[in-house]
Amino acid sequence: MFPFFEGLVLPTALEPPGPPPRGLARFIWHFAGQVKLHLVALLLLGVILALLDAAVPVFIGLLVDVIAKANPQTFMAEAWPLLLGMGLVVAVAKPVATLLSGLVQFQVIFPGLTNLVRWQSHIHVVRQSIGYFQSDFAGRIASRVMETGYALRASVVSIISVILYLVALVVTSLVVVGRADLRLALPILFWIVGYIALLAYVVPRIRKASTDIAYARSTLTGRIVDSYTNILTVKLFAHGELEDDYVRKSLDRHTRMMRVQMRSFTVLTTGLAVLSGLLLAGTGALAVWLWQAGEIGIAMVATALPMTLQVSSTASRVAMEITTVFEQFGTVHEGMDTVAKPIRVNDRPDATALAVSKGAVSFEDISFHYGLERTVIEDLTLRIRAGEKVGLVGRSGAGKSTLVNLLLRFHDLEKGRILIDGVDVTTTTQESVRAQIAVVTQDTSLLHRSIMDNIRYGRPEATPEEVEAAARKAHAHDFILDLEDWAGRRGYDAHVGERGVKLSGGQRQRIAIARVILKNAPILILDEATSALDSEVESAIQEQLENLMEGKTVIGIAHRLSTIARMDRLVIMDRGRIVEEGTHNELLALGGHYASLWRRQSGGFFTEDDGV
Repeated sequence: MFPFFEGLVLPTALEPPGPPPRGLARFIWHFAGQVKLHLVALLLLGVILALLDAAVPVFIGLLVDVIAKANPQTFMAEAWPLLLGMGLVVAVAKPVATLLSGLVQFQVIFPGLTNLVRWQSHIHVVRQSIGYFQSDFAGRIASRVMETGYALRASVVSIISVILYLVALVVTSLVVVGRADLRLALPILFWIVGYIALLAYVVPRIRKASTDIAYARSTLTGRIVDSYTNILTVKLFAHGELEDDYVRKSLDRHTRMMRVQMRSFTVLTTGLAVLSGLLLAGTGALAVWLWQAGEIGIAMVATALPMTLQVSSTASRVAMEITTVFEQFGTVHEGMDTVAKPIRVNDRPDATALAVSKGAVSFEDISFHYGLERTVIEDLTLRIRAGEKVGLVGRSGAGKSTLVNLLLRFHDLEKGRILIDGVDVTTTTQESVRAQIAVVTQDTSLLHRSIMDNIRYGRPEATPEEVEAAARKAHAHDFILDLEDWAGRRGYDAHVGERGVKLSGGQRQRIAIARVILKNAPILILDEATSALDSEVESAIQEQLENLMEGKTVIGIAHRLSTIARMDRLVIMDRGRIVEEGTHNELLALGGHYASLWRRQSGGFFTEDDGV
C-alpha cells in the first residue's frame, strides 16, 4: 500500500512545464498544478471527513432524543439501527477516510510536492549565468531553494486540508441547525462575521511581518554562511568579534521582526477565545429558549451544542493554520524573487551542438560593458588560427578575463560575434561550446567530493586507469596516494572538503590540471594556470603543459610575462582594446608597451601603474 502511493509522484521524473513565473499565485500553481489530481483527491477527502465529523453531533442528538423517550427494556430493540449507523461512521468510515487522506497527504504530496519544487527550482537556478551567482550568497540561494519547497507545499496543503475542511464543517452545521429553526443559525452567522473580521485585521499584518521575517532570516543565513565560508580570513585577521557584530545586527533585526509578528498572534488567540465563548453561550442560550418555547426538540439542543463546540475548536486551529499559510507565503515570495528570475543567457530554440574539427577562434568587432557605462570590451577584433597559441597581456581590468568569459558564453555580446571554426557560438548550445574548451584558472575550486570524482569531472566516463594517468601527467599521483580524509578514506577516494580546502593551493591546481588533461578539449584556456605552484613543481608542470598544448588552440593569460613569452603571439590589451600584438621578440623590437613592461617587471610581475 505505502509503495503504491509513494510512487505516484516522482519529483525528479516530472518534466518542468517551463521556467518558474513571477507572481505569487502563478508561481505556486506552476508547481502545485503538476500534482493537481492528488490535491483534488485531498480536497474531496477533506470534505468527506468534515461531513463525517458533522454527522457525530447529529447522531448524538438523535440518541439523546431516543433515550429521553425510550423504555429501558425496549431501548436496544428500538435504537440498534441508530447505534449501528453511529458505530459505522465513527469506527469504520472515519478511520478509512482518515487513512486515505493520510496516504495522499503524507505519502504523496508531502515528499512529492516538496521535493518537486526543490528539484525544478534547482535545475532552473543552476542554469543561471555566472553573474547571477556573483550577486548573491551561495548559501542564501541554496537556503531559498530548500525553504521554498517546504513553504509552498505547507501552504497549499493547509489551504486544502484544513481551511476547506472548516468551510465544509460550517456549511454543514448551518444546514443542520437551520433546518430545525433558522434562528438557531444566527449565532453561527454572527460568529462567521466576527471570525472573518478578526482574520481581516490580523492576517495582513502577519503576512507583512512574515515577508519581513523571511527576508531578514535569509540575510541572517547569508551572513552566517559568509563568515563560515571565509573562516580562514576571519581567523587570520583575528576578527571574531567583528564577525559577531556583523551577525548580531542581522539577528537583532530578525528578532524585532518576530516580535512584531507575535503581537498579531496574541491578538488573534485572544480574539478567537472571545468569539468561541460568544458562539457557545449564544447557541446554548438560544437552543434552550427555543426548546422551552416548544420550537425545537431535545435532539436539536443536543446536536447544536457539540456541533458549535466542534466548529469553534476547529476554527481556532484553522486560524493558526491561516497565519502559518501567510507566514509560508512570505517564504515562498522570497524564494520566488530568487528562483523565478529569468535566465539571462539562453540557447536559441534551434541551437545545435558545436562540433570542433580545427579550433580556430575569431572575435569579430565585439563590444561588451556588463550593462555599465565604463568600457570593458570595445570594438575588438581578434583572430586566432587553429593550433595557434596566443598570450593575453594587460593590467587588471584590461578585459582579458572578460574576453575569455565571452568565448565561454557566460555572457551575451552586446555587439559583434564570436566564431569557432567559422560557426557563430550563439547558434550553438552553451553546453556544447564549453565541452570543446578546457580551462585552468588561477582560483581553482574543487567539488566537495573524492579526488577520483574531481578529476573524472573532466570526462565522467573515464576509467580509473585513465584518471590515474592524467594525475601522473599533472604530477599529482604521488601526493594523492598520501591523502586521507576525516572519514578514513585514502588516496583517490579521499574527499577534498568544501572548495578543496583540505588541499594546498598547489595541490588543488595540479588536480585541476589533471582534470583538464583528462578532458582533452581542442581549445585550451590557461588563466594563471601555474600561479599557485612552487618553482620546482611549476617547472615540471610546464613540461606537461607544453605536451597538453600540442595540437590545440591555446589562449593564455598571465601577469608573469615569462610564463607566456614563448607563445606564438602575444596580444596586449588595455581598456578593452588591443594596443599591440606580435611575438615576444617582435614586441621587444617594437619598443612599445610590451617592451616597457618587460623592462620594468621585477620578478616577472607588473603593477597597475605600468603603462599598458
